Parts: sequence; structure tokens; C-alpha cells
Amino acid sequence: MKLLLRFAKKYAWALVVTIASMLILVGAQLLIPWIIRQLITLVTEQQLSPETMNVVERLTLIALITFIARGIVQFLRSYMAHIAGWGVVSDARKFVYEHIQKLSLHFYEDKQTGQLMSRVVNDTELFERMIAHAIPDILVNIITFVGITAVLASLNWRLTLYSMAPIPLIILALIAFSKYVRPAFRHRQQKVGELNAVLNDSFAGIREIKAFNRESEQLERVEVGIENYRTSLLHALRLMAIFQPFIDLSTSIGQLVVIFFGGRMALEGILSIADLVAFFLYLEMFYQPIRALGMSWEHIQESLAGFDRVAELLSEEPDVTNSQNPKFLPEKINAHLVFENVSFSYSDGEKVLENINLDIPASKVAALVGPTGVGKSTLVSLIPRFYDVDTGTIRLDGTDIRDLDLEALRRNISIVLQDVFLFHGTVKENILFGNPKASDEEIVEAAIIANAHEFIISLPEGYNTLIGERGVKLSGGQRQRISIARAVLKDAPILILDEATSSVDTETELLIQQALERLMKGRTTIIIAHRLSTIRNADKIVVLKGKEIIEQGKHAELLAHDGLYKKLYTVQESM
Repeated sequence: MKLLLRFAKKYAWALVVTIASMLILVGAQLLIPWIIRQLITLVTEQQLSPETMNVVERLTLIALITFIARGIVQFLRSYMAHIAGWGVVSDARKFVYEHIQKLSLHFYEDKQTGQLMSRVVNDTELFERMIAHAIPDILVNIITFVGITAVLASLNWRLTLYSMAPIPLIILALIAFSKYVRPAFRHRQQKVGELNAVLNDSFAGIREIKAFNRESEQLERVEVGIENYRTSLLHALRLMAIFQPFIDLSTSIGQLVVIFFGGRMALEGILSIADLVAFFLYLEMFYQPIRALGMSWEHIQESLAGFDRVAELLSEEPDVTNSQNPKFLPEKINAHLVFENVSFSYSDGEKVLENINLDIPASKVAALVGPTGVGKSTLVSLIPRFYDVDTGTIRLDGTDIRDLDLEALRRNISIVLQDVFLFHGTVKENILFGNPKASDEEIVEAAIIANAHEFIISLPEGYNTLIGERGVKLSGGQRQRISIARAVLKDAPILILDEATSSVDTETELLIQQALERLMKGRTTIIIAHRLSTIRNADKIVVLKGKEIIEQGKHAELLAHDGLYKKLYTVQESM
């Protein structure tokens, strides 16, 4: 709630206009029964005359002005409330997304994209009901209730007390309602998140679904998600459907009490006919704030269910953070990397790397090889601090990378991953991801180095061709080359190539390998490669097995050693 109010401060002016409009609207509503009371008094106590007709005309004019004013303030109340409400929603979504973006990769390991999208979009949308409806309605209805109570008391204080008979019953209903409806709304939000997750998986994996003829099974999954959401929604709506009629029934009991006692007072001459009619007109307005507070209570419980899920997400803390006084790297660094007794495990606690000692001199090329699953990709992920080491130290130019400013560290690292991800957009926009400030000439130069320029200009709109989400309109080799061009454009002193040529044909691989050799000059480069023929010229080849480094050296040295590297190389050569 503190977070919500912090967002709301920005839109305080719109909320002030909203509440002021609502108060004016209440005043206009209070005026109409007064006009009717005056008219009844005039008709019953005065004879027809020019003076009484003038009074009727004035009352009619006042009523006309009141109706016009009511229309204007209704517009202001609605529009200003939505300005504040959706403004808060927009700011909350930005804040939640920014928080999620700061979280470490550990957080994402067991999360579905659709669930996170639901937290950002669906749960924060409920903030609007609290800001635009619940809070203004509660404030204004409380003021309205107090005002109308004073008016009724001025007409007949005893009858006013009788009309308050159902209020204790309503308060008990509010308490009981909140106990059940908030968990129901939270369950509903959880189910819509699950539905979003299933839909996201279905759309992202549509090729695989079609390739394996799994349309019917996937449709069944989506249908289950839709039905689960419908069931949870209907459960919440059933509780709401019970609550509001109960409030109406309670207020009706109050009206019955007033009919009984008010009728007796009028017959006994204690209360005039005009006052009795006015009392009944005001009585409806007296119970209206109570009914409105019941509706606002629904909005509050629904919004709090969304707040719970957002707060749960905001309570997550990143594993990888800046130190209290981070050190900033100079504009040009040597890029000398040293691993000292490094061990690492994922969240399950099982060691993936253990006692890793590795020295990669500046501007040299180190290649990581070994069987699948020995931690090669994990090892390079430690350099940009996607994860932090459990024990040991990784030093960059003599400084522990945990002491460096995180943004500055990653700014000095270019990465080409094995699993290429391209964003929905143009070819140019995807290459610019490496350096948004690059010129068109620099983009073309990077594409030429990555051997991508030729196929890019053959596309329908060249560099401005829309390539679709994840680059589905391109071949694997084309996506890989755009990813390489992106890294070239970044021009960082540390270059990480995780199977950078794994998705290209032999001819393209040769061209890219030549380009990468030019690119690697003057840069500290770490290569992960299964094709050992591509890393024969590396300054240092590091062989991993199990959780440790078992061999280090140049290509010729390792062949002479007659170890695992020679075995892997011999097998590949024979194939």
C-alpha cells in the first residue's frame, strides 16, 4: 500500500479533481430532494398567484442548473479518476518490470514467461480499481453519509436513529466477506497467470507442435487452462453475487423500519407530509453510500489480491548485485582474466564446477572443450556475473569482478551464445542491440565482418526487413551471423563465443571463422567449441571433465600428452 500511495502522489492533482467533482455531485444530489420538499410545501400551503408561480419557475431553473452541473462533474469525476488510475497502473508496470529485470538468472530458472507477464500486466491492472474507484468512492461516500445523516437528523433525529438499524449487520458482513473473497480473487489471478503461461508456450513452440502433430494435446492443455480460469472466476463472482444482494437486503430492512415508524409519526402529527416525503427521498441517498461502500469493498479485496502477488514478486532479491562502493573500469582495459579456486553450484546445491584455476592473459584466445554437460557454458556465464561463484575469485586486471560496477563489467563483454535470440523487429534493430548509437556505416561494416551483409541486402527490404519474433523468418545460420554482427558492433575487449559457428554450413563456417580471427585480434577471447578443428590456433586449450579442468595447453602439446583432448580430437578426425 505504501508503494501504491507513492505512485499515486504523482497524480494527486487528478485525484483532488476527482474527489472535488464527487463532492459537488453529492451536493447536486442533495439539492434535488430539497427542491421537491419546497415544491410540496408551496403546493400544500400556498394559493395560486403570480408570486408562487415565480417561485416554481426559480425552483425549476435551479433544478436545470443542477442537472447540467451534475453532467459536467460526472465527466470530470470519471475521466480524472481514470487518468490517476491508469497512470498508477503504467508506473507500477514499469516498476515491476524494472525489478524483474534486476533479478538474477537463478530467479528465471523455474519461472514461466506467461506467469511473469501476468504479474506485470494482469495483477497491476487491479491497481486502477483501487485508485480510480475504491479510494475516491470511500472518501466521498463517507462524507456523503455524514452529510445526509446530518440532514436527516435535522428533519427528525429519532427516525434517523431507526434508519441506522442495519449498519452493524453490514459491518459484520464486510468482515466476513473479506475473509473469503480475497483468497478467491488471488486464486483467480493465479489461474489467469497459468493460462497466459500455457498460451505463451503454445505460441513460442508452434513449429514443434506442428512438427510432432501435437495440436490436439496442446489444445487440451489450453482448454484446461481456460476452464480452470473460468471456474476460479465464477467462484469469486459467486461470492460477490451473494454479498451485494445481502447489503441491499440489509438496507431494505432499514427502509421497512422507517416506513413503520415514519408512518406512525405522520399519522400522529409529529412529522409533516413534506418532511416525510423529503425523509424518504433522502433515505435512499442515505443508503446509497452504504451500498457504494459495499461495492468499493469488493474492489479493495480484488485489488489486494493483485497487490499480494505483486508484493510477492517485489520481495524477490537479486543474487547478483553491486557492492556498496563499486569500482569503475577505465575506458580501456587490458582484459586479463584469472580464475582462482572457483567453485559453483546452481540452486539445487550440486557442484557444477569445482576448484577451477585458469589464467587467460590479455588479448589471448582460450578455448574450452570437453564432453557435453561438464560446465563450459556455466564457466563463461560467471565472467559477466550472470551468476556469482560459491567460492573462489574471478579477477579482471587484478580486481575481483564482484567489486566492479556490474554495468561497467558487462559493457566490456561481447557474447555470442549457442542459442541465438533475436527480437521481433528489423534486421537493423537487432544488430543495433549491440550498440544503439552506431551509425548505418558501422552496422554494415559489422554485418560484412560477420559475413551477413550479402544475405541481408537480398532480403525484401534489406536491413529494414522485419524478421519476426526469435527471427523465425531466417535460417539458423542467418540468425547466427546477425548475432555475431551484434557482438562485432559492441566492440568490447572481452569476447565470448559459445558455439558461435554451430548453426552454419561448412562454407559459411569457414568465412565466419576467418572473420572471427580478425575480430579476435587484440581481444581476450573465450571460445566454447565442439568442433576441435576450429580451435587449433588457440593460445590455450582448456579441457574440462566432470567438474574440473584436467588439461591445459596448446593444440600440439595436448596431442602429445595423450589425454582426453587427443581422444576427442582423434574421434572427430576419424569421423
